[in-house]
Amino acid sequence: MKSKATKFILWALGIGLIVYLVAWIGFYMLQDKIIFQHKKLDEKYTFRFDQPFEEHFIQTEDGETLNALLFRAQKPSKGLVLYFHGNADNLQRWGEYAVDFTQLDYDILLADYRGYGKSTGTPTEIDFYKDAVTILGWAKANIPYARLIIYGRSLGAAVASNLATVTNPDLLILETPFDDLKGTMYLPLAPLPGFFPLHFEFSTKTFLAKVTCKKVIIHGTQDWVVPLSSALRLKPLLGVDDRFVIINGGSHRNLRDFESYHTTLADVLR
Repeated sequence: MKSKATKFILWALGIGLIVYLVAWIGFYMLQDKIIFQHKKLDEKYTFRFDQPFEEHFIQTEDGETLNALLFRAQKPSKGLVLYFHGNADNLQRWGEYAVDFTQLDYDILLADYRGYGKSTGTPTEIDFYKDAVTILGWAKANIPYARLIIYGRSLGAAVASNLATVTNPDLLILETPFDDLKGTMYLPLAPLPGFFPLHFEFSTKTFLAKVTCKKVIIHGTQDWVVPLSSALRLKPLLGVDDRFVIINGGSHRNLRDFESYHTTLADVLR
C-alpha cells in the first residue's frame, strides 16, 4: 500500500496540475484582454504635459480614426521619431516619454493603436501593422524631417520592426522587445502555446530579419514582463554595426531611470 506521504504528494501534484491547466485555459480564453490592455479616453479629454504638443486625428482606409500627439523639438529638428508604444494604457501615459527625444532635438509622433485612448476601432495584430503604414504616410505628408527614426517599445517593437520592412528608416530602436509573443512566457507556462495556440504572434524576429537599416536594442536584466532571454534571441539578427545594450538592474518600465539609457539615446541620435 502506498504510504500517506506518497498519497499526499500525488494529491498535491494532481491539484497543482489542475490549477495550472485552469490558469492557462483562462489565459487562453481571455488573451485578447490580457494582450491589449487598452484604456479608452473620452473624445473631449484634454491631455496635460509639461511641454507643448499638437493633437491630430489620422484617418485609416477602413474608416477608423487614430489619435496622435506630435511633440516638436525646441531647437531646429534633427529628425522625426515615430514611436510605437507598449500594449497598455494610452497616450496620456506614453506622451510623458516624449521629452527623452525632444531634449535631443528630435520631433516625436506618438499614436494610440485602434481601440486605445481616443482612437476608434478594435485592436488586432494585422490592423496594427496597417495603421503603422498609415501613420507613416501621414507623417510624410505633414511633418518635414531630415532623418526618420522608428522606435518600438515592447509589443510596439513588433509593429516598429514590421514598418521598417516596408520603408527605409535611418534607424530602428527597440526597447524591451520580445522575439515573438510566445517568448514572453516564463517557465512553466512556456510549453503550453503548443497545445493552446495564441491568437496573435507579433513576431519581431520574423520582421527584424528583413530590416536593412541600423538597429539598436535596449533591454534590462530584471525584466519580469519580457524575459531578457527572449530579447537575446534577436541578437543573431543584428549586423556588425548594430547594438544590443543591456541595462543592469533595468526592468520593463524603468529603463529611462538609468543614465545608460539616456547615454545610448544621445549617442545613436547624434
